[in-house]
Amino acid sequence: MEIRPISDLRNKFTEIEDVVKEGQPVYLTKNGYGSMVVLSLEEYSRLTEDIEVKLDEADKMASLTKKRISHQELFDNVREGLKGNKDE
Repeated sequence: MEIRPISDLRNKFTEIEDVVKEGQPVYLTKNGYGSMVVLSLEEYSRLTEDIEVKLDEADKMASLTKKRISHQELFDNVREGLKGNKDE
């Protein structure tokens, strides 16, 4: 795991760039606390690709029905699903 002070983003950009080009994230700290993560575009796309597909599926499903649920119902359903997965 690559953890660096945020000043390295300015002072050692090329080193950080080399790490992220290898597909590894670089965690940046500010005053000793986590501040941000730097990823390559490819790695970011890989991480978010499934999310975009799922959001498109949800939009399609929503267009087929007028039924809507609250955020609380959604979270309750997810929690129940997670509980079910633990029993398997």
